[in-house]
Amino acid sequence: MSESHNERIDIPGLTAEEIQARVLHRDGLMLVIDKPAGLPVHRGPKGGANLEASFDALRFGLPRPPVLAHRLDRDTSGCLVLGRHRKATASLGLLFKHGKISKTYWAVVEGGPTEDEGIIDMPLGRLNEERGWWQKPDPKGQSAITNWKVLGRGHGLSWLALEPVTGRTHQLRVHSAALGWPIVGDNIYGNGPRFGEPTLHLHSREIGIPISKNKEPVHVVAPAPAHLHQRLMACGWNGE
Repeated sequence: MSESHNERIDIPGLTAEEIQARVLHRDGLMLVIDKPAGLPVHRGPKGGANLEASFDALRFGLPRPPVLAHRLDRDTSGCLVLGRHRKATASLGLLFKHGKISKTYWAVVEGGPTEDEGIIDMPLGRLNEERGWWQKPDPKGQSAITNWKVLGRGHGLSWLALEPVTGRTHQLRVHSAALGWPIVGDNIYGNGPRFGEPTLHLHSREIGIPISKNKEPVHVVAPAPAHLHQRLMACGWNGE
């Protein structure tokens, strides 16, 4: 089979209407959008559909489109923050860099921890030169800390709230897999398929952004996407 047949080419980009419908929060400084799973945020070296290609539809009267303040993996869904102008994007970048932004992810994992909550303190390093972004547990690597809590269990699965204290690449995916409960659908660190279902069950559920010094943080929640519903319900989720 040729390489072109191995590429995931079935995920189209978003129309202006589709990406506008995914805006969860909008103010003069930033947008928070609900990123769909399966669509990369950046244009890759081989081209293809990506989220940034739709940003012109998110200017809402400003002269330039918004800019990514951080990134989510291609197969991760949920809250994604965009800066609406250069100064705001710089401020957001500093908030992310210094860990001032609270993030809660929902994950459905295979098996699960025996306890109900805990902390993972496991440094991570690059897997190897060839794999670029891929990570592995590495005592000499960068500090990586994740708080976790079990929200429900059932059918050999666990529904977790994961809070990354640090923001390492693939941190939640590597931490979960290394402890023996890989995220459902993880085709790098878990038992997910190379292509097709199930899609990675990792969703950026909530984000808290202290963008204005004298105001409460902006708090945004992204609805659980359809591909998580069945397994979330198996773990006791009530649809909210």
